[in-house]
Amino acid sequence: MSQRQWTLGNIAQSVGLELRGDPSRAVRGVATLAAAEPDQIAFLANPHYRRALPGCRAAAVILAPEHAPGCTVDALLSDNPYAAFARVAALFEARTPAPCGMHPSAVVDSSATVSARASIGPLCCIGARTRIADGVVLGAGCIVGDDCHIGIGCVLAPRVTLVTRVRLGQRVHIHSGAVLGADGFGIAMDDGRWRKVPQLGGVCIGDDCEIGANTTIDRGAIEDTELAEDVRLDNQIQIGHNVRVGAHTAMAGCVAVAGSTRIGRYCLIGGAAGLVGHIEIVDRVTISAMSLVTHSILEPGEYSSGTPLQASRLWRRNAARFKHLDALVRRWAQSGDDPDTE
Repeated sequence: MSQRQWTLGNIAQSVGLELRGDPSRAVRGVATLAAAEPDQIAFLANPHYRRALPGCRAAAVILAPEHAPGCTVDALLSDNPYAAFARVAALFEARTPAPCGMHPSAVVDSSATVSARASIGPLCCIGARTRIADGVVLGAGCIVGDDCHIGIGCVLAPRVTLVTRVRLGQRVHIHSGAVLGADGFGIAMDDGRWRKVPQLGGVCIGDDCEIGANTTIDRGAIEDTELAEDVRLDNQIQIGHNVRVGAHTAMAGCVAVAGSTRIGRYCLIGGAAGLVGHIEIVDRVTISAMSLVTHSILEPGEYSSGTPLQASRLWRRNAARFKHLDALVRRWAQSGDDPDTE
């Protein structure tokens, strides 16, 4: 818990919100609408939860101005309540600063450069010619291979692996188990056997990116795999070699992006979606969860694929009929009818 004592008034001032209520009311934390106590702040971002507003016991609720008339407690007004809640919650986040210096069990190559203002945890390994800047934190058991660069203020949680030729910008946050810079999946058939294609590129991560637990980002075959600034990746995502992801794009868990795909800026990709290789996704595209993207998307907008959940008996009947779809469309075409007008 934050050591500072917060009131609604100084929270509103710190975060830039309009307060309707008592500025001297003390606050100790945040909570949901349903669970908030009289000394906590709640928020309403999804109108689906508006029914919980009348019974809310919070000190104040962060909400949009149009929902304020239904609020029976003090209100903090924002046009983007969820983003405002994130800023308020950050005021109560307790973080113990990592001590500068290197744990005695760390192993560092003699050609590596490590800032005295970095924090290197137990059992870390740092490879040849790697550079680690001021304010970097390596959690216990991190492995940083040869020819890597970790920029100012990056945080690697325990057991992160940077294999080789990985460059992190500033303030990158990587969660446990992530592997960056492993070989891309490059193989060529040669006289009846697979021949491995050397992966000679690297991985380049822009400023302020966040990479989830057990996510993997392969290094490029020739050019680098690249994430631009402020890309956010959830857990267990696979980014293939030579993929490029534009700034401010976010992907939910278990997304798989095959090699050499280009993804634009401000894209949102839902959980377990799959993107085949060598396609292009333009800026501001939203792809719904579990969609399979098999071709380039050249117009911004929302895209979906897949069959919605149904009762098993109905799904089996529809699946059996699906193989007759082409013949049915051909019959319609021969009859001169347009099935889209039916």
